[in-house]
Amino acid sequence: EITAVGIYMKVWFPDSQGWVWALAALVLMTSINFIAVKFYGEFEFWFALIKIVAIVAMIILGTLTIVIGLGNGGTPVGISNLWSHGGFLPNGFTGVLLAMQMVMFAFLGIEVIGVTAGEAKNPKKTIRKAVNNVFLRILVFYIGALFVILSIYPWDQVGANNSSPFVLLFDSLGIPSAAGIINFVVLTAALSSCNSGIFSTARMMMNLSENSEAPRRFSKISINGVPALATILSGVALLIGVALNYFLPEDVFAIVTSIATFGAVWTWAMILIAQMRARKVHGSAEFGVPFFPVANYLALAALAGVIVLMAFDASTRIALVVGPLWYVILIAVYYARGMHKETRQSTRRASGE
Repeated sequence: EITAVGIYMKVWFPDSQGWVWALAALVLMTSINFIAVKFYGEFEFWFALIKIVAIVAMIILGTLTIVIGLGNGGTPVGISNLWSHGGFLPNGFTGVLLAMQMVMFAFLGIEVIGVTAGEAKNPKKTIRKAVNNVFLRILVFYIGALFVILSIYPWDQVGANNSSPFVLLFDSLGIPSAAGIINFVVLTAALSSCNSGIFSTARMMMNLSENSEAPRRFSKISINGVPALATILSGVALLIGVALNYFLPEDVFAIVTSIATFGAVWTWAMILIAQMRARKVHGSAEFGVPFFPVANYLALAALAGVIVLMAFDASTRIALVVGPLWYVILIAVYYARGMHKETRQSTRRASGE
């Protein structure tokens, strides 16, 4: 996200360095996370509102273009572009499969719903409602927006000359400064995602600390109710992103998106496995899951498929090296720490004797 911020800001300041904006975004979002949780929620509300208003406006105006020809001289565009120009799947099912890695990246962050349960007033009600609303929001904001864009513009013209499809649509409607408006929207979207990432990472570190799986100091809460040291660690880790923007400005986006996708696949797989184990032990009286556990196994198979597909793209293969290496390091640290703890306990028992 901080890499994306650097890219978006260069639209307005083309001669600036991306790493400068990445660092500024990091400092700003980390500072926001030091404020009380309610202020974090307030920022997220306004960030989300900007995105929603822009997407809803695009869907409504685009629908009017399709139905009554708004911005097209009164001639309805219709939806024939969905199956013309080579058919509904012009590159076949192979094209769909190869797009999955990119599609996965677009859905990163939905797991934050579960992370926020610990600070929700009534998680049994609010988390259930949030999870159930995810499907509807994906249907409207993702599928709905794609339907409108691809109905108005042939698929082989969308993204031409690196133009945003949102910019294309607003330009066609004669809205001035469309590029600037959309750039502001995607900028707030990136900041929102970065904000959520710092928040969730700090809470996960705090949880690990509370379970004695990380140093105890990371579970200490500030007067604002924020895990301060865990938040600092989350921000410091993002400095790696700033460094990549400085040393590899041309390749950084492909690198971080592919590694982020690998991380998401691992995270979602662990969530699916943990859920199956938890339901086996505690049952499923509180929250029902349709087609459990078949749905879990299908999801795990789909995630494994994404990893396989990443090997076919040269720009994403780096994730298949960095990702496993990172987890090997984590596993080694986990077992080393466990052996250290066991040795310490044995020493104490021996001293007691």
